[in-house]
Amino acid sequence: MQTNFTTKQLQNPEIAIANNILRTCVHCGMCTATCPTFVTLGDELDSPRGRIYLIKDMLEHDRPASEEEVLHMDRCLSCLSCMTTCPSGVDYMHLVDHARVHINETYKRPLTDRLLRDVLAQILPYPKRMRAALNLARLGKPFASLLPGQSMLVKRLRAMLNLAPVKMPVAQSLGGTVHKAIGETKGRVALLAGCAQQAIGPSINTATIELLNRLGIEVVIPAAAGCCGALVHHMGRHEEALQAARRNVAAWSDGPEFDAIIVNTSGCGTVLKDYGFMLRDDAMAAKAAAVSAKSLDISEYLLKIYQPSQVAPAITVAYHAACSLQHGQKITSAPKTLLRKAGFNVVEPKDPHLCCGSAGTYNIMQPDIAASLRRRKLDSLKAKSPDVIAAGNIGCLTQLAGDNVPTVHMVELLNWMAGGNKPEALNGVNK
Repeated sequence: MQTNFTTKQLQNPEIAIANNILRTCVHCGMCTATCPTFVTLGDELDSPRGRIYLIKDMLEHDRPASEEEVLHMDRCLSCLSCMTTCPSGVDYMHLVDHARVHINETYKRPLTDRLLRDVLAQILPYPKRMRAALNLARLGKPFASLLPGQSMLVKRLRAMLNLAPVKMPVAQSLGGTVHKAIGETKGRVALLAGCAQQAIGPSINTATIELLNRLGIEVVIPAAAGCCGALVHHMGRHEEALQAARRNVAAWSDGPEFDAIIVNTSGCGTVLKDYGFMLRDDAMAAKAAAVSAKSLDISEYLLKIYQPSQVAPAITVAYHAACSLQHGQKITSAPKTLLRKAGFNVVEPKDPHLCCGSAGTYNIMQPDIAASLRRRKLDSLKAKSPDVIAAGNIGCLTQLAGDNVPTVHMVELLNWMAGGNKPEALNGVNK
């Protein structure tokens, strides 16, 4: 793609990177076939190619984002399916990240939009705040359908209430804990405990720690480590995301050595593996690059060491490939290999490359599109007649829950077959 940035513009490192990405695109349009929003809406501007044109025009003219540009950028899930499809290797992820920062800095959103984004940014990355908010949302959950009107604000409020769990799990706080290996110590890892996951899916961390300990791995969770920064990063809140990255890099670097930094939430893992890029011009650049190099999804780490200890029941597991895992991290076979090694019958849905509609805060901010994608994904998963749906990302599990098929993190199934407890979600599955 031809670009027309001035020499002065190209002196800005961020613009120089955007220019190189834009010039990689050859207009082929192959990305449109695998883009969830284009497949759903059929609008060229809601495809990666269309958004690339909008970003190019916005940046070349060095002007504030327009309402139209914001509309179509906000509709992007950052699922990165387009990057898997693109034959030219267009780095769409970093381009759309740049566009979101530009939007956040130059466009004044409507008041209710600004307030909601501020609330989400101040609650979701903090487990205690999130638990408090979810407990309040649970009180309003039965009345979600009674909210009057069909304005975007009402739809967003309704979506937030519907996402609240019917029953809150026991609170979890893992910061500053060390979990010793059982028997001979064969390795030592740090675990990113996550933010939302500690609030709504603590059993995932518990299963991860128990399984690794049983396999001879010591698990350390530094007190200073917190939210990975993904939630604010995808809102274009650049400095907040960098602050989160710096805090975590320091927590994992300025102490004992780890064999790896384990992530069991793939949305977080994609961001951790990008810390080297995010902090490339920072004083912590070298440490950030080292953290990115050591960051592994739990499925990557388990692939070489996992061994089941019991025979699996005749359970059919429909595996949902989280976008952040299959497109963001290019991890496609490891989770399925592990589940089959554990003895489960693993099936995959039609169009596994398409997003379920979770995407961080997307299912709140874009409730109509998210609901359509959720329905499509659930229909394709349930067509395989599974006993359970497994995935590697808490956002996806939350998005797909509540449709009469239990959802569990794949590490909970692996832990079960290695001597751990049966996942609570499967208590109604008698096999």
